[in-house]
Amino acid sequence: MSVKANPYDNSKIESFFKTLKVEEVYMFEYENFLDVASRITYFIEEVYNKKRLHSSLGYMPPEEFEYIFKNNKIKTHQLALI
Repeated sequence: MSVKANPYDNSKIESFFKTLKVEEVYMFEYENFLDVASRITYFIEEVYNKKRLHSSLGYMPPEEFEYIFKNNKIKTHQLALI
């Protein structure tokens, strides 16, 4: 478990929440809880997971990275069979 007030133990989730706050929460004025839930769900599913560039993936969106990885893996497997 992490030590109290030690942000280095959970740096990945801290980074995600920073991104969520800066790119979504601080940019909108929510009127009710349903508005919050729908906007945050949209941000995570449509923006963060599909469009936003991730430095750990070579500045590619996750969907593009997975597509390239999957196709390269298939091509490599096909070459191994030849």
